[in-house]
Amino acid sequence: MTTFAFPSPSALSRRTMVGVAALAAVVCLWSSFALSTRALETTGMSMGDAAIMRFGVPAIALAPWIPRTMRHLRGEHASVIALVVLAGLPHFLLFAWGAHLTSAALTGLLVPGTVPLFVTVLLFLAFRSPIPRRRLVALGAIVAGVAVSATLTGGPAGEGGIAVLMAAGLVWAAYTIGLSRTRLDPLGVIALVSLTSLIAALVLAAAGALPSQLFSGTVDVPAWGAYALVQGVGTGMLSTACYVVAVKNLGGSITAAAGALSPVLTAVVAVPLLDEPLTVGLALALVLIVSGVVAFALTPAGAARLPAADRRR
Repeated sequence: MTTFAFPSPSALSRRTMVGVAALAAVVCLWSSFALSTRALETTGMSMGDAAIMRFGVPAIALAPWIPRTMRHLRGEHASVIALVVLAGLPHFLLFAWGAHLTSAALTGLLVPGTVPLFVTVLLFLAFRSPIPRRRLVALGAIVAGVAVSATLTGGPAGEGGIAVLMAAGLVWAAYTIGLSRTRLDPLGVIALVSLTSLIAALVLAAAGALPSQLFSGTVDVPAWGAYALVQGVGTGMLSTACYVVAVKNLGGSITAAAGALSPVLTAVVAVPLLDEPLTVGLALALVLIVSGVVAFALTPAGAARLPAADRRR
């Protein structure tokens, strides 16, 4: 992992300013993903509609890269491909289901917040990778935050939603490990995930397994257009591009740590936008999980790598 030293005021460069602007865009785009997913039921769109829009836009935009990506897949192990495609429809459906059962704040908090925990556990189980003491403390804070969110933020439906969101975090952690082993470039990964997820969503919607306005002939054009813009363009493409720019200009550690601001922004915006209360239990969970993620990200470079947060969506 790269590190970042703040430049002196006299050395504040255009590169630093570009990096900060890109990082601010990333935080806003990640927050919009959680908020728009939580608000899905108010738009009249179904999960099938949302999935088609989420993956259809980048699949169409990256169509020129698909033939090259298919050629590169010949050299990939099937297990690696399986892990990579988990980032598509499987993760999206778990994320959307968990959002339906809980709140926007918990949705934006628990999935990215638990990814470092699950990646560390999976790497330890698979490769017995050592866990530095500082990261154990950081992971302890994340676990405590999850426990607080489970006990102090809602009733039975909320607890079920927390379990679903943690499952989404586990799926994304498995994807992250697969991502570290694939030889596909970032555009190839996005093209593969988008194409396979779009095909799966269309098949499931056509079969009736996922309800969809597209196949019932009752498409709400404004809602589809807005969702395509927020999730297809914003989350599916711009957030990845902006995160890469931020890492290249600011370094990986500070970018990953600052990305933990996204759940805070989500929780604050959800109060006026979705009329969700910011309770004491939620505030405590936010502090614990965000501080754990920041401490994990800022662990010295000699420790195990932090999963690349730009690959979460």
